[in-house]
Amino acid sequence: MTQLIPTKAVCVARNWRGHIRELGNVEPSEPTFFHKPLSAFRPLSEPIHLPHWSSEVHHEVELALRIDQRLCGAGLEQVAQAVGAVALALDLTARDVQNRLKAQGLPWEKAKSFDGSLPLGPWIPITEVGPLEELELRLEVNERLRQQGKLALMIHSPFALVAEASRYFTLEPGDVVLTGTPEGVASLRAGDKLVLTLSGHWRQETRVAHD
Repeated sequence: MTQLIPTKAVCVARNWRGHIRELGNVEPSEPTFFHKPLSAFRPLSEPIHLPHWSSEVHHEVELALRIDQRLCGAGLEQVAQAVGAVALALDLTARDVQNRLKAQGLPWEKAKSFDGSLPLGPWIPITEVGPLEELELRLEVNERLRQQGKLALMIHSPFALVAEASRYFTLEPGDVVLTGTPEGVASLRAGDKLVLTLSGHWRQETRVAHD
C-alpha cells in the first residue's frame, strides 16, 4: 500500500466518564474535538521531551485510528471501511497551561497541540485486533499502573467519533483520530519509564528524556 502521510490528528475531549470526574469537568452533550498538527507527531519509541514552559505535563493514553480513505460526512458503514489500522498513543497535555487558559475562557491549543505532544506507536492492522469495544488500554509509569480502561466504557464509540468528526472536518488518507483517555492521568517527570499495552498483546515502551 502507498505510504499514507497524515495532514492532522483529530482528537476528542471528555470521552470517558472517569476522566471527566477526575478533572472536575462536565460531560458534554456531544463530542468535543480539537486538532494536533503534524509538528505534534513523534514516534512513541523516541524519548519524550517535556516543554520547558510547563511544570505539569500529563500523560493520557489513547487508542489512535488511522484513516485510509477520504471521509466527509461519513456514516458508520463508510467509517468501518475507511479505518485501516490502530495504534497506541499519548495525548500529552500541559495541564497547568490548559487550566489557566480555560479559566480565562480562552482556547487551549497551546496545552494540547505543542511540538511533540502526540507520541504515536506503530500501526496495527485493524483486522488483527478484533472488535474494538473489547480492547483494553493500560499505562504503567515506573512499573506502577496509572491508567486502565476498556473501550466499551467510552461514551462515544471509536467509529461513531470518526463519523461525527467527518461532519465538520474532511479526514484525508493518513489522518489520525484519537479516541479519548481513561481516568488516572498524572504528571510526567524526567527519567520516567512508560509502558503502554493494548489488551496485553501489543506493548510499547518509552521514557521521558533528561533535558
